[in-house]
Amino acid sequence: MPDREERFRVMLDMVEATVGPEPRVLDLACGTGSITDRLFRRFPKATSTGVDLDPALLTIAEGYFAGDERVTFVTADLKDPDWVTRLPYGSYDAVLTATALHWLHSGPLATLYGQLARIVRDGGVFMNADHMIDHTTPRINAAERAQRHAQMDRAKAAGAVDWSEWWGLAAQDPVLAGPTARRYEIYGEHADGEMPSARWHAETLLTAGFGESRAVWSSPSDTLLLALK
Repeated sequence: MPDREERFRVMLDMVEATVGPEPRVLDLACGTGSITDRLFRRFPKATSTGVDLDPALLTIAEGYFAGDERVTFVTADLKDPDWVTRLPYGSYDAVLTATALHWLHSGPLATLYGQLARIVRDGGVFMNADHMIDHTTPRINAAERAQRHAQMDRAKAAGAVDWSEWWGLAAQDPVLAGPTARRYEIYGEHADGEMPSARWHAETLLTAGFGESRAVWSSPSDTLLLALK
């Protein structure tokens, strides 16, 4: 993914700027724990709760962070209205997520934003780094997509493993085979969601109860949207 580490750097810069270097973080749709990994490298006194539904990715995260008391992992479906009751804390300084919420349709995502507005403390932040498509610029979008896919094709030709190949390898792994099979029972090949614009995200977060919201970083394909409670 182009600019992946840059978006994480800016995300953590803004965590420090808004809530300081010892935050309690909710790593939302955490996957393998990529955000939590970088969080702990940057802020060793931080704590994290990772939430996801994917059993394969959670198996990797739990193995990677085994023995680290700073992090807790929770299995929960973000479309379940009661998912927040499974969290170990009632409020968080920061809720962070990356390249995940486009798996939700806009209706459930708006509902989720309302739930997040209630668990982010006053003065706390929510940040979402994801694909956010501006449909008013179709020619720019087409050019960006063609360039990005050309880069991906070159990377694959050089030996990089793509999405389907990675999951094929996971299905053959003795530790991940069972969780991967359960993952496909939940999601199928790929979840069906939406990619609304950054403006939609900002306006929806304000309606949900956040006080301010705007983009703090963007690449040709992705945006890091910050909402301040």
